[in-house]
Amino acid sequence: MMATTRETGDGETTERKTCTYENLSERFLTDNRTFSQQYSQIYSVRLMELKPLLERTIRRKWGAKSKILPLMSIKIGQECVIMGTLFKKMVMKPSILKEISDEQSLLPPPFREKFADDTDTLVLEDATQRISLSGSIDPQSAVTGAILAAKGVELPNGHFEVDDYTYCDIPPQPKVELDEDIRDPPDKYVMLVSGLSIGEDTADQLSLQMFLDLVSGQLGGEEESELYSRVVRVIVAGDSICNWRKGAVESKLLTRKVEAGSAAFMPELDQCMAQLSSSVAVDIMPGSCDPCNYTMPQQPMHPCMFPKASSFSTFQCVPNPYDCRVGGIRFLGSSGQGVDNIFSYSTYDDRLTILEQTLRYCHMLPTAPDTLGCYPFYKSDPFLIKECPSVFFAGSQDKFDCVDLVGKDGQRVVVLLVPKFAETQSAVLLNLRTLDCHEVHFSTRLRLADEATATAAATASEESMDVDDEASAAKRSPSVKPDDLEMDSPVDSQKVLASSPNKEGMDLGV
Repeated sequence: MMATTRETGDGETTERKTCTYENLSERFLTDNRTFSQQYSQIYSVRLMELKPLLERTIRRKWGAKSKILPLMSIKIGQECVIMGTLFKKMVMKPSILKEISDEQSLLPPPFREKFADDTDTLVLEDATQRISLSGSIDPQSAVTGAILAAKGVELPNGHFEVDDYTYCDIPPQPKVELDEDIRDPPDKYVMLVSGLSIGEDTADQLSLQMFLDLVSGQLGGEEESELYSRVVRVIVAGDSICNWRKGAVESKLLTRKVEAGSAAFMPELDQCMAQLSSSVAVDIMPGSCDPCNYTMPQQPMHPCMFPKASSFSTFQCVPNPYDCRVGGIRFLGSSGQGVDNIFSYSTYDDRLTILEQTLRYCHMLPTAPDTLGCYPFYKSDPFLIKECPSVFFAGSQDKFDCVDLVGKDGQRVVVLLVPKFAETQSAVLLNLRTLDCHEVHFSTRLRLADEATATAAATASEESMDVDDEASAAKRSPSVKPDDLEMDSPVDSQKVLASSPNKEGMDLGV
């Protein structure tokens, strides 16, 4: 690993700390892509591979003598447990008719953020047949593609009356073995950042440059250099390019002489990645706005798009989803498409709850391929979570949030939402030894320490102003005392990091 090119007052260079790394994302790579096969096979494979985990949960929740029957063997009035794949019938679900209306210049249906409706119903399907579900199960919070077990009885009308139900729950976790140099202080960290949105008109370029300079060791004093030298890896979790399609009518297919709007912003992204990679290992994932294939799993962006960054051995393009082990800690995550999709097709409003629920589904993208595009796998489902990671993250989210989950078998996993940097000017710093994570703000603007006091001071100032021209100009710019302004120093970040509990933010202002 290269040393951070940052000299202290004594002329010494702060060395970048390192740790072991293993890329575990091979299952997400699709070399020979063909779409000739049907999508139905992926649901069969999903149910077959998750059955052992679901049966384990059934025995634990309802007892070892629970009677598990295939759908073709159940009888009216007989209590039993059935297993299968959920299908959610949705009235408001978008269809190909919208595509036809666009082509025929018809009026499209109004935009909806949520497609869940009170009329939605659930159907459970296994390898033999399907049956409608009713009773103690909420269709609005369920999603298509999840593997579920339901306990109840079949009614004379052919519906299955659900008394209770369960998903696979948190999968087993292999023993976590940390690197020897991580078990004791000084701590080492992984930085997760997402939603850089290079090319966005409203993006704060100064905050982005501050992030790059601090992590690469080109900004701050000795304490900052020592702190950020212990960042052993940076994971860029998608949406590095702005949404260039927003507000514009684009062709569905690019012709030979038409250039995608995202290509114009790649040199700037390459420059940013080159600065980071010159001093720290960087993994960049594609997202929904990046120049990459649309269907999941998204393949790594081609290194030719990063001519400067690719010259460093510390830079690599990785797929989405991404699975790796850093210092003995297992990271598994995506750029956020799965969370966004479930948010639209269910009544969940809390995105952290959605991400936690996908872990209990034991599936990263349960709604694929129904409402989220994915490759038609037929031999295996790479999105299954058969082993519980230590860190489970989703990028490109509206805000930072995390929860430290402990499973019934002692599994420990940090479920983490990585915020959009362009909107929040923040990234996430995760401690590899303790798994504590902190939101770090790279703010370049002065913040009012006490908004109420400042507002009162401004109001009083306005009331005391005269109506002459000079006073009118002053009224448009009310004065605030220097004591009312708070400017965070990067020097204080070391103290905050050492003392703050999990989820506490750090502001780095200039």
